[in-house]
Amino acid sequence: MNEKNTKSLSWKTCLKVGVSVFLLYLCIYYWEKIAGVVSLALGAAAPIMIGAAVAYVLNILMTVYEKVYFRKLSHKKIVAKTRRPVCLVGALLTLIGIVTLIVWLVVPELVSCVKFLISEIPPLIERLLRLKWVQDMLPKDILATLAAIDWMSYISKIIDTVSSGLGDAVNVVYSAVTSVVSVVVTTILSLIFSIYLLSGKDTLGAQAKRLMKNYLPEKTTAKISYTLSVVNESFHGYIVGQCTEAVILGLLCALGMLIFRFPYAAMIGTLIGFTALIPVAGAYIGAGVGAVMMLTVSPVKALLFLVFIVVLQ
Repeated sequence: MNEKNTKSLSWKTCLKVGVSVFLLYLCIYYWEKIAGVVSLALGAAAPIMIGAAVAYVLNILMTVYEKVYFRKLSHKKIVAKTRRPVCLVGALLTLIGIVTLIVWLVVPELVSCVKFLISEIPPLIERLLRLKWVQDMLPKDILATLAAIDWMSYISKIIDTVSSGLGDAVNVVYSAVTSVVSVVVTTILSLIFSIYLLSGKDTLGAQAKRLMKNYLPEKTTAKISYTLSVVNESFHGYIVGQCTEAVILGLLCALGMLIFRFPYAAMIGTLIGFTALIPVAGAYIGAGVGAVMMLTVSPVKALLFLVFIVVLQ
């Protein structure tokens, strides 16, 4: 019996090694085609993956809403039936409202600040050329050449060159329309899939457990359940902690800017809170954008704002 088991085990091991080597050879030899197929599959599955990620984030909000939704009347049938759909819609509207508020507060001001900074470049260069140490450092013929340049026209030409360098008008319009349609379709499909997951999460969870119980060994099922539980707790704690930190940091930033009379307090506080969701460097990215905005008001205040953010962090 032992010899038979050894032979059988050796044969199975050799077969596994042979199949693994053959598959590795195919992957190396047909790497471009396999990579193309994988890329196509990932692109097709993008709405599903994005929808699952959105559903996971929305589930955190929905769970909170379900806990407080008519808590004292939870025994009523109407409350039990309406809890899931109402809380799902509330979580979705909350997420859309947060994104809309951030875009409405930040994007218009950021665009106007960038336009203002571009318009201020020529006067800044003229003021630099009038400084005594600049005049002492540069020869007079170079100063005369620099002073005669129409900097605003050069900046306009640079912007036009960058814009035209993107391609012909038809190609640009075609690519833009294609990208917009692709993003819209992906967004709609992702939202539909996330709503489906959230509305039937209890049923889907029970079906997954029944499937594992019927087709997998008990130890494997226990390991998978434990792993998923740990992953869920880790991600749930990370997302909740990161969002809490972002809200606190944004509120403290806006409050501090109001106390020190910095401009754009509410807008930059919102921006700092949003970018703080990015680990480690997120708040500093928001601080850089806020400093650019404040440059349109006062360079000194922009520098003091950066010092304030470092201290706050």
